[in-house]
Amino acid sequence: MTEPPRKRMVKPPTGGLEAGRAKPARLKTAWKRTPSQQAWLERQINDPFAAKARALGYRSRAAFKLEEIDDRFRFLKPGSRVVDLGLAPGGWTQLAVQRGVTQIVGVDLLPVDPLPPAHILQMDFTDPACAPQLIELLGGAPDVVMSDMAPNTVGHRQTDHLRIVGLIEAAAEFALEVLKPGGTFVAKAFQGGETAQLIGELKRHFGEVRNVKPKASRADSSEVFIVATGFKGR
Repeated sequence: MTEPPRKRMVKPPTGGLEAGRAKPARLKTAWKRTPSQQAWLERQINDPFAAKARALGYRSRAAFKLEEIDDRFRFLKPGSRVVDLGLAPGGWTQLAVQRGVTQIVGVDLLPVDPLPPAHILQMDFTDPACAPQLIELLGGAPDVVMSDMAPNTVGHRQTDHLRIVGLIEAAAEFALEVLKPGGTFVAKAFQGGETAQLIGELKRHFGEVRNVKPKASRADSSEVFIVATGFKGR
């Protein structure tokens, strides 16, 4: 007795592991999008951290960068006071609140939807009036100053570079002025960003200063994070 002919599969199987057989998703149309915008959207669609952020309700994938840093250095604690510089859209503040921080204030040029119990200022951090308002809203000196600030780029490499370094230095200067003894400073920086002088200054004021590149930072990005712990005081 002969076997009946086997049915042919109409479509090949799809799926697989993140690094397996599935092809990256492509957007069907690029109407009214520049090539860079198209590339950014496709990268977001295929980014496992972006997908995980959406699934968990985080406002940005940046939350996983801070999560890994805090898992290592343990500075986000219930009862601590925290300042979040450049908080938009709010992923870092979300994580801090999730980890028990109830005294937190953030600032950004962009509007940010409420994140209770955080106090949010919409203003320029480099405005001299900003720092006193942050400390007043916080109710005292912070235990942690963290900065994910990045300037709007203008397309001129040297100008953009100077603006990036300027923001990092402004965040560090603020931290040195307001932190409690034993406090922590975390700031986004960039490899090759001429931060050696800044790191040398931080080493004078903190017990330990490290450069950290979390797994959620894209491999092709020069982004790193300066983590300074054990503030020695002024």
